[in-house]
Amino acid sequence: MAVKGGPADNRTRSTVSICIVIGLCCFFYILGAWQKSGFGKGDSIALEITKRTDCTILPNLSFDTHHSKQGSSRDLVSPVKKFKPCPDRFTDYTPCQDQNRAMKFPRENMNYRERHCPPQKEKLHCLVPPPKGYVAPFPWPKSRDYVPFANCPYKSLTVEKAIQNWVQYEGNVFRFPGGGTQFPQGADKYIDQLASVIPIANGTVRTALDTGCGVASWGAYLLKRNVLAMSFAPRDSHEAQVQFALERGVPAVIGVLGTIKLPYPSRAFDMAHCSRCLIPWGMNDGLYMMEVDRVLRPGGYWVLSGPPINWKANYKGWQRTKEDLEAEQNKIEEMAKLLCWEKVSEKGETAIWRKRVNTESCPSRLEESTVQMCESTNADDVWYEEDEGMCYTSS
Repeated sequence: MAVKGGPADNRTRSTVSICIVIGLCCFFYILGAWQKSGFGKGDSIALEITKRTDCTILPNLSFDTHHSKQGSSRDLVSPVKKFKPCPDRFTDYTPCQDQNRAMKFPRENMNYRERHCPPQKEKLHCLVPPPKGYVAPFPWPKSRDYVPFANCPYKSLTVEKAIQNWVQYEGNVFRFPGGGTQFPQGADKYIDQLASVIPIANGTVRTALDTGCGVASWGAYLLKRNVLAMSFAPRDSHEAQVQFALERGVPAVIGVLGTIKLPYPSRAFDMAHCSRCLIPWGMNDGLYMMEVDRVLRPGGYWVLSGPPINWKANYKGWQRTKEDLEAEQNKIEEMAKLLCWEKVSEKGETAIWRKRVNTESCPSRLEESTVQMCESTNADDVWYEEDEGMCYTSS
C-alpha cells in the first residue's frame, strides 16, 4: 500500500524550489556585472562584431557613383543613342528584299527573289519612315475589308486586278471584296467549293499555307472558319502585296518558293494552297512539290487552282500552247504519285490531292522507278537551308 506524504513534506519541496530560482538569478546577475566591468571577454566580442558591421572602420569602401566621370546624379542614366529618320525614298524599304540589290543575284530557281540580307557596310542606320499620313489600322473584323489608303498608297493593283475583285479604291480607303484571280466572285464561295471535298468544317483542317497569296483574301476568309493560314508572296511589280495583307491583319511574309526551304518545320500544315500562284510546279524535278510535301502533314491536302488544271478548256485564255500545258500537268501528276499523294478531286480549274497517311502502302513505291527521294538529315533544319532535289539511280 502506498503511503501519502503529509502537509509538512509539500512545504519542504516548495521551499527548495524557491531557493533554487533565487540562486540562479543571483548567479546570472553577478556574471553580467563581471563581464561589464572589463574583466571578462564581453567587450572584446562586442568590439569584433562591431568591426565587421560598422562600415566606418573599413577605409576602402566607397559609395561614390561609378556610372559617370563626374559622379553627378544627372549622369546616372546612359545617353540614349538616337537614329535619324531615313530619307523618304526608303518608305517602302525592306532590309532583306531590296529590289536594286536583288537584281544582282542569279535568276535560276527564283534565287533573286529570295531573302538576301545586306552586308554590314550597306545596312541602314536610320529609322525607315512610314508613309505620310499613316494611321492606326482598323480593328478586326473591319480590317479584313478596309485599309486606310495612306497606309498603303499604291493604286496599281486596283487597275491591274480590277475585274478580279482583289482591291478597290474608295475615297480614303481601300476595300477588299474578297476576290482573287481564280475566285473573282469572292473567297467565301471558293472556300465553300473546297469544303465540299476537304473536311474544313469539322476541325480536321486547322492550319493552312497559301503560296503566292497576293493580298491574302483566301487566308482572311479562312479565319472565320477557325483555320489559321500563313500566307506568303514575293515582292513584285505590284509593290509589296504582303503589306496589304499585314494591314488587313492577316499573317503573311514576303517570300518565294525557290532555292531555300520554307521557314516552317515539317508537317506543320493541314492544307497547302496555290491559286494561280505562278510557281512552276513541274520544273526542277519536282523540287517545289517536295517542299510542300515536307511541310504537309500525313493526311493533309494540297490545292492547285489555275494552270495547268483543265488546260484543254483554258489554253487559249492562258496564252500557252496545248503541248506546254499538257507536259506541265503530266509532270505534276507523276510527281504527285511519287510523293504518294492521292488525287481526290478535279473540278473546273481546281484539283485537290491528299497526302497518304501510310506511305508504305503507296502503289508507286511498289513499282520500280529510276527516281528515289533523298533522305533529309533533319527535316526541321530549315533556316536558310537549300532545298533538296531528287536522287537518281540507274534502272
